[in-house]
Amino acid sequence: MNKTTRNFCGRTRREFIWQSGAGFGAAALSAMLSKDSFLKAADVPDGHVNPLAPKPPHFAPKAKSVIFLFMYGGPSHIDTFDYKPKMVGMDGKTIEVETFGRGGRKNGGRIVEPRWEFSQYGQCGKHVSTLFPNMAKHVDDIAFLHSMTADSPIHGSAMLMMNSGKILSGSPALGSWATYGLGSVNENLPGYVVMLDPKAGPISGAKNWSSGFMPATYAGTVFRTEGAPILNLDRPAGMTQDVQRALIDSIQSANKRHFSDRGDNDDLASRIASYELAYKMQAAAPEAVDLSDEDERTLSMYGVDRDETNDFGTRCLIARRLVDRGVRFVQLYSGGAHNDDNWDAHGDLELNHNRHAGRTDLPIAGLLADLKQRGMLDETLVVWGGEFGRQPTAEYAEGSGRDHNSFGFTMWMAGGGIKGGMSFGTTDELGSAAVENPLHVKNLHATILHLLGLDPNHLSYFYGGLDQKLVGVEHVDPIREIIA
Repeated sequence: MNKTTRNFCGRTRREFIWQSGAGFGAAALSAMLSKDSFLKAADVPDGHVNPLAPKPPHFAPKAKSVIFLFMYGGPSHIDTFDYKPKMVGMDGKTIEVETFGRGGRKNGGRIVEPRWEFSQYGQCGKHVSTLFPNMAKHVDDIAFLHSMTADSPIHGSAMLMMNSGKILSGSPALGSWATYGLGSVNENLPGYVVMLDPKAGPISGAKNWSSGFMPATYAGTVFRTEGAPILNLDRPAGMTQDVQRALIDSIQSANKRHFSDRGDNDDLASRIASYELAYKMQAAAPEAVDLSDEDERTLSMYGVDRDETNDFGTRCLIARRLVDRGVRFVQLYSGGAHNDDNWDAHGDLELNHNRHAGRTDLPIAGLLADLKQRGMLDETLVVWGGEFGRQPTAEYAEGSGRDHNSFGFTMWMAGGGIKGGMSFGTTDELGSAAVENPLHVKNLHATILHLLGLDPNHLSYFYGGLDQKLVGVEHVDPIREIIA
């Protein structure tokens, strides 16, 4: 037969044989061989590298994973960890102070003095309010950042900045950057997991854990603590595992032809990785959130056995189980929906903060203690904070509610290469603005990437004609003073 004779598909016999033997089937073979270290990387067809394959860091990391405890709504720094003794006795006094929050810019207001007493804890003598009696026992492992600043005092844009470094949507979240830079060491679970408050998700929703302009492979995967951990993951009724496997293979093969014709390598690799991950998660995800093998002492440590702390304690314990299984970045939200369903204390400060601190204090202390006793705290970075803090003055003519404050607020970090028992930066005597060693959200992001072994000023993704970076185009330093 003439070599140019074509079959009914319009291809020569030689092309058909080559594509059958060296096409998608070769991808499966290379994946199996790579698991046995026969090949160096689990590459997908035509040189497309699995986007979730582990990648070497830029330099030796101090942390392998991150647990970000996001206090949605903005906890009041001057009522929690930023001790302001000069405010005591000033309650109700009208003063001149520049503020900028939901109510706009103001030049004065009525002082609301701290509503909780402070005591000193640990060898470092850190002042912590009575809102966090359990967490206070771990101050010698914590570095407090008292001079944080952000670009927006409005929830939606401030949350996007804390999560993605930008006040506008469309950019990858911090967890996406970590997974993009390092890949995942567990091929059966996502590299980036998000667990929401049962009240609801935060304002702006999934934009806060989006992969932005990166492939969807790097987006956060929402885990639930009740029912199926991931929605729409179970096989349809009546579908066997073999049938599902054949269906995935056919979809992947169709995608390979489509995206290869377009020359879109990133989309092809991302789709193949996504199908494979979804298939593998059907067994791995339920096991990761199953707490039946945890002993009563551990459950009690996290507050799982108490109504008030059960939910957040369960999520903190699952976070520990996930990082123990190689998940790179886990984010937990305390608070959801609006108003007093989160830390946004515009009306009754005492009611609001007693409620949310009461739900989170014991679980967070349990997480820190459990990580430490298992030898995991040294390689797990724990981050605590909200999108901003709160003002020293009252928002309304009556009541103790405070408006938003992005001029100065507190966050803290522990484990993963952090110097414990220290405080860095200060706000003024009223806590209205950062005055010593002011820190931007970009400095926080740079520190997290640095501790993961990634250079924040060189980790980039080419998009829109630019080498995009989490920290932006200008050089940003990590907070070296708190790094061990």
